[in-house]
Formats: sequence, structure tokens, C-alpha cells
Amino acid sequence: MSANRWFFRISLLATVLAFGVVSLGAFVRLSNAGLGCPDWPGCYGHIGVPEASQAVARANAAYPGRPVVAAKGWKEMIHRYFAGTLGLLIAAAAALAWRNRRRTGQPVGVPLFLVLMVIVQAALGMWTVTWKLKPVVVMGHLLGGLTVLSLLWWQTLRAGRLLPRLTLPRVAGLKAALAIGLIVVVCQIALGGWTSSNYAAVACNEFPTCTNGAYWPADADFASGFTLWHRIGPDYEYGQHLSHQAKEAIHLTHRLGALVTTVFVVALALVLWRAVPGTASNVAAVVLAVVLTLQVVLGISNVVFNLPLPVAVAHNAGAALLLLVFVTLNHLVRPPEAP
Repeated sequence: MSANRWFFRISLLATVLAFGVVSLGAFVRLSNAGLGCPDWPGCYGHIGVPEASQAVARANAAYPGRPVVAAKGWKEMIHRYFAGTLGLLIAAAAALAWRNRRRTGQPVGVPLFLVLMVIVQAALGMWTVTWKLKPVVVMGHLLGGLTVLSLLWWQTLRAGRLLPRLTLPRVAGLKAALAIGLIVVVCQIALGGWTSSNYAAVACNEFPTCTNGAYWPADADFASGFTLWHRIGPDYEYGQHLSHQAKEAIHLTHRLGALVTTVFVVALALVLWRAVPGTASNVAAVVLAVVLTLQVVLGISNVVFNLPLPVAVAHNAGAALLLLVFVTLNHLVRPPEAP
């Protein structure tokens, strides 16, 4: 098997695993298991979760504020195992890329940058635990994971074995619009991450209104809600550092961002639909519309049904999927040069 094919297969496998890691991370966070293990990289000093009575007693004595809850601990550790496996795959792809760096068409920059991202993600994962779910770190960890996922998918697409003959038609301004769309989606995901990390997902418990029939509560505290840096030391689990008014401000901003994102993506889908009938742009328009609709429905369902865990995790996975759609479209509008 050629080195190029190995690189492609490792990249594709890593992309699939990265999507799983991002979704699993959302499950851990949303099931309140982010501090299921209060230390890092082990769990109460173990490679797994202590379950024998003596080991549990020692763990509880070492972390009196965080008694062992095996179910939460295993959620956290399984996420770490998968993330570690992903790191090894990324390292293997980078090593293969460096080894074949002189071959025509072999990407090197992105595979090596991904290794750096793995190191950054490991640090953010450690700080997420040791700084007790500090919101800016939790959000950074989410964005870092999605960056890894996006770059892996881009790397896989640029290898040329997926969608090799598909391109988007040359429409004036389409490249710029797709790049802006990617930025808009990333910003909205960041707002979603800030909402989740501050436990503000149901601060507004009505739709389309926020609370008590008001669309925009007058007491919403935007200054406190968007204070990014809080001191190290306090426990930030359950968003106990913020008032309800601050959480309302965060939630409202996320809703406003969702409205802007929806309008932009719908307009972009219409442009793609009308570009050249019967081409890849029509397929792209349908995919955009379907994924966007799914996200909007899941987002509304989170509010209406009070954040059910499967829906909340699906909403996070849907955000990752929408991001990957935009990465794909930016690839198609910028086809790699033939070797």
C-alpha cells in the first residue's frame, strides 16, 4: 500500500475518532461528569476509576470535596482514553507526512500543526480539571477539539481520495462568502461553548420568549455574563459563580447569534441552489439546509424540553457537523492543484 494511501486512511480514521471524541466530551460535560476525576491524567491517582473499597476510601480521603462517583469517573476516563488514542493517530500521520515530505502533494504543515494542537488540547484538558471547570478553559478546550476535527477533515479532503471530481461553480464572491460563513459558524459555536460552560443553556426557559413572557429581560447582566477571566481556585461547576441575570445575558446572546447564523446560512444556501442547476452546488445547498434545520430544531428542543441529555449532546454533534460542512465547501471552492 502506498504511503499516500496510508496517510489518507490514518487521516480519515482520525477524523472519525475526533468527531467521536468531541461528541463524547459534550456528553461528559452535559452529564456533569467533567470533574468525575478531580486529578489528571489519572483518576484519583489510578489509571482507571478506583472501585475496590480500600482504594475508594483512600481516594475519598485524598479528595474529601470530591468523593468517588464511579459512573462519572468512567465517563471522564473513557473520554481520556479515546482522546489519547486520537493523539497517537495524529502523531502517526505527522510522522508519515514528515517521512514523505518530498513527495509531490504530501501535506506537511497541517499534520505537524495538529501535533502542536494535541499538546495544547492536553494542557487545556488538564486545566479544565485542575482549575475546576473554569469557563474560559472549558470553552477553549471545546474550540480546540473542533479545530483538531476541522483540520483533520481538511487534511483528509486535501489528500484527494474523497470527492475527487467535485467542485463548486465559479460564482462571484462565493469563496469569500464561504470563508465568512465558516467564521460565522465558529463564532456561534464559541457562543454555544460559553453558554454551556456557564450552565446558561436553560437560563431562558421559554421560546420564542426568554422568561415570564419577555423577549429581552431588562435585568440581563451582560457585563458579568461576558467577564471572560475569573480567578483560579473556586469551583465553577454548575455556574455557581454567576447570577441568573448574567446567565440570561449569555443565553440571549447565543440566541441572537443563532438568528444571525441562520439568516446567513439560508442566504448562502439559496445562492448555491440558484448557482448552476444540477451541479454539486445544489447538493451543497440541500445539505446546508438540512443540517441547519436540524440544529435549529435541536436548539429549540433544548429550551422547550429543559435540556434533555440526548438532545443536548446531539446539538453539540450537530454544531460539529455544520462546521465540517463548511470546511468541505471551502475545500470544494478551492480544489487542490493536480500534481
